[in-house]
Amino acid sequence: MLAVMMIPSQIAGIGLVTILYSIGFVNNYWVIIIPAIASPATFFFMKQYIQSVLPYEIIEAARVDGSSEFRTFNQIVLPIIKPALSVQFIFAFVASWNNLFIPSLIIQDGNKRTLPIIIAQLGVSDPKNFDQGARFMLMFLAIIPTVIIYLIFSKYIIKGTTAGSVKG
Repeated sequence: MLAVMMIPSQIAGIGLVTILYSIGFVNNYWVIIIPAIASPATFFFMKQYIQSVLPYEIIEAARVDGSSEFRTFNQIVLPIIKPALSVQFIFAFVASWNNLFIPSLIIQDGNKRTLPIIIAQLGVSDPKNFDQGARFMLMFLAIIPTVIIYLIFSKYIIKGTTAGSVKG
C-alpha cells in the first residue's frame, strides 16, 4: 500500500487515461471523482483510523448478540468512523475539484471543462490584454464549493473529536 502511495499521481494517471480511452469512457465527470475516492491514501487512512478507534470486541459482541453484518456496520461501525469519512470526503472533494492534470487529458468537450482548466486557459492569453480580474473572480468562485463542503462536514469532525473527551 505504501509503495503504491509513493507513485506520483501523474505516473499513475498515464495508465488510467490509457484505460479510459480504450473503453471509451471520456468526457465524463465520474472519471474525475471516482479515482479520488478510491485512492490508496484514502484506503490507508481509513484502515489506520478503524484499527486505532474501533475495538474489535464491539463487533464480536454484536455478532454474539445476533446482529447481522449489515446492521453491525450501520449501527455500530458507521457512527464511530463518521469523522474519518468526513475528512476523507473533504479531501476527495478538494482533490477532484482542484485537479487540472487528469481532467485536461480526459475532458475533450469544451462545454464540460472544469474550473481549473478554464482558469489555466485564462493564464495563457496575451499579457497586454490579460484581465486579472476575471481570473481572480474565477478563483474566488472555485473556492466557494470547497468552503460549503467543509462547513457541511466539519460538524461531524468536531463531534468525533469531542465524543470521547467529555466525561459525564
